[in-house]
Amino acid sequence: MATHLSNEKYKTIFKQLTKAYYDGTFDETVRELLQFSEFDKMETMKLISVLCGVDVNIDDENFIPNLKKAITNYKVKENVVNKIFQCNDCEKSHHEKTKCQSVCPFDAIVEEPLKKDMFIDNHLCIHCGMCVEVCDSGAIRDKIEFLPLLDLLQNNTKVIAIVAPAIAGQFGDSVTLDQLRAAFIKAGFFDMMEVAFAADMLTIKEAVEFDHHVKAKGDLLITSCCCPMWVSMLKKVYHDLVQHVSPSVSPMIAMGKILKQLNPDVKVVFIGPCVAKKAEAKDKDLVGIIDFVLTFEEIGTIFEILNIIPQELTGVPSLEYASRGGRLYATTGGVSTAVSEAVEELFPDKIHLMKTVQANGVPACKELLNKVQRGEVTASFMEGMGCVGGCVGGPKTIISTDAGRKAVTQVAMDSSIKVSTNSDIMMEVLKRIGIESLEDFKHPEKIEILERNF
Repeated sequence: MATHLSNEKYKTIFKQLTKAYYDGTFDETVRELLQFSEFDKMETMKLISVLCGVDVNIDDENFIPNLKKAITNYKVKENVVNKIFQCNDCEKSHHEKTKCQSVCPFDAIVEEPLKKDMFIDNHLCIHCGMCVEVCDSGAIRDKIEFLPLLDLLQNNTKVIAIVAPAIAGQFGDSVTLDQLRAAFIKAGFFDMMEVAFAADMLTIKEAVEFDHHVKAKGDLLITSCCCPMWVSMLKKVYHDLVQHVSPSVSPMIAMGKILKQLNPDVKVVFIGPCVAKKAEAKDKDLVGIIDFVLTFEEIGTIFEILNIIPQELTGVPSLEYASRGGRLYATTGGVSTAVSEAVEELFPDKIHLMKTVQANGVPACKELLNKVQRGEVTASFMEGMGCVGGCVGGPKTIISTDAGRKAVTQVAMDSSIKVSTNSDIMMEVLKRIGIESLEDFKHPEKIEILERNF
């Protein structure tokens, strides 16, 4: 009979390991897990490695010393989604595919012909985590990088949590961003900041690009903001459309680059709703910008371990610095709305050319891109997100997509800054990173911090 690992069991073991690392009883806890686990010992060692966020040589005799060394001397590894157990008893659909194969956007889950077991082809896998969500046996899991991060926090390293806009409402209807800031500080972080602020910068950048690239009906600009699944689709499958893609980094990457340029000693941790961000942070051209990625689910578990209840905390207030548009990036159509508003303000004579189209969910994204290739789309600005509903529908959210959309929209509409170009703090920070004027956004050497090469 194949091994089965429920989500609750997975969380329980993660809690045990994390609490033990806090309490100084890590060695004893790992020994107990290895001795009394219901799973095969080799499988248990692999599971513990994944839960600790590290790759370890599965050496029975030296496993614990190797594990602790890997945590302390954390090194970035590309593989995020891992196959832990054999799962050859999965039922296949009438299309002769298992659940994980059916949801994989790039057919990266392949059957090993002799063992009749599934394995992940890392050359095809984009580590989106969709297979993790549908795996009934719990055999496929994503790494949790908290213990290497905890090692930094315990050594008083200056670590800043940067949170995705989709965080609104995830930890309770009444929990404010100020209370979440207090919660992260209580957990040992130096501070918490909104990634929506970097989204605001990219809104201005893409508005300038729209003005430059879209001259007449039929011209097209494809946003590359936010979603690594969308970007991967364009890079791996729809190569001919890359010429239309904005060379922007994602808001997560932009925020990390800005913080590290202003303070090179800081460590940056992204908190968001999806697994794909873990893989994006490990892209070869982006390594070192974001030090760790944790999901809302993982942070919720960590708050639980530390007995941190955000709604019971007195918030740590900050100046309003993120706009309505930047906060709306978490929902389908949010990027289009933000860029459209910026175009209307900065280039009013071009707004008549702004015709947006969006797709959300992998099948819809593929369908839209296929239509573009066939010349069936007349839009001038295109936005895609791999999750239905946008980031609020990410696989590692805590609340429903509808509840997340409602919470994000409410926080966005309550913003005192409506359009990113109206923020004094934005203009001040742009000057500090060498962007002095709107004209500077037209010069690649000035906006290098906000770009990557596709």
